[in-house]
Amino acid sequence: QVHLVEYGGGSVQAGGSLRLSCTASGNTDRRVCMGWFRQSPGKDREWVASIDPNGRTNYADSLEGRLTISQDNAKHILYLQMNSLKLEDGGMYQCAARDGGVCCMDRDAGICYALPIDYAWWGQGTQVTVSS
Repeated sequence: QVHLVEYGGGSVQAGGSLRLSCTASGNTDRRVCMGWFRQSPGKDREWVASIDPNGRTNYADSLEGRLTISQDNAKHILYLQMNSLKLEDGGMYQCAARDGGVCCMDRDAGICYALPIDYAWWGQGTQVTVSS
């Protein structure tokens, strides 16, 4: 089992920045792919980014460039740095862990595990509100 807790959400004006954190506990020796998802009211949960144990990152096409996923393996903390925030970036952000450490079926082709069902463990989420 991997227990995940997110931090860092809050309210920010459009154009601003926010950094989310996700701490992992439990079986942290397990090799996992870590990801961020978000969900806005009335929308499906959306994959944002993922990172494997070797630090290779993957992003949703529409978000790359403004968001940066990273991790501190020693401290078991996952981060999501969000810059130039837009109104549509608001929502509940959750971190998730996928067992086995593989984030993509074909990374070169950009085919990554991006469905909620692909991830076994989830945090409760942290709310991000972007205002104009």
